[in-house]
Amino acid sequence: MTCYLLIPAAGSGKRMGADRNKLLLPLLDKPILQWTLEAAIASPAISWIGVIAQPHDYPEFQKIFNRLNTTKPIRLIQGGDTRQASVFNGLKALPTDGDRVLIHDGARCLATPELFDRCDESLQTMQGFIAAVPVKDTIKIVDGQTIVDTPNRDHLWAAQTPQGFQVDLLKNAHLTAVDLGWEVTDDAALFEKVGLEVKIVMGEETNLKVTTPQDLAIAEFILKQRQS
Repeated sequence: MTCYLLIPAAGSGKRMGADRNKLLLPLLDKPILQWTLEAAIASPAISWIGVIAQPHDYPEFQKIFNRLNTTKPIRLIQGGDTRQASVFNGLKALPTDGDRVLIHDGARCLATPELFDRCDESLQTMQGFIAAVPVKDTIKIVDGQTIVDTPNRDHLWAAQTPQGFQVDLLKNAHLTAVDLGWEVTDDAALFEKVGLEVKIVMGEETNLKVTTPQDLAIAEFILKQRQS
């Protein structure tokens, strides 16, 4: 069985305050996307990588691919108007023998090869899952400025990526979403809406998503700690 990886990378740098795709911003001595790709390449579980991007980013992304020392195929796939549409494009571009897929945000550049391997192993016995970590903070549900509930922290997990799915089931879920006009924030939510089970695989505390300049500073700190 072969596991393929899709990396949604078709966003912008608006929340980062950047004038370009944030995955092209430097993190230490490399673009953010290069850190993500290097971790995926180092995972024995991953045999093929599809990077979902907008065409105007193709030249810069291709430069990153050219710097990578790998025999694993890396393919550029055109993104859509939303993350959901981009992932659906990615699913349609998978090689025909692909039966399992991991979907990992390009901005989660601190994921380790071990996390990819653990997710691939889990996908051999699960229809769908998300990497996640237990919530440590107390969470409040707020209406306006008024707290209306405090959910039990024991049942709360912070979602990460990779998320993993059986390809045929996820494709069918996306087709249903198109037919019914559903819009969701991640693929696990599509699985949930069509009544399929989504499980949890333990993520990594350092697997943060680089969204703001503050996140970039934290990522730099973590990478320097690893290198030392």
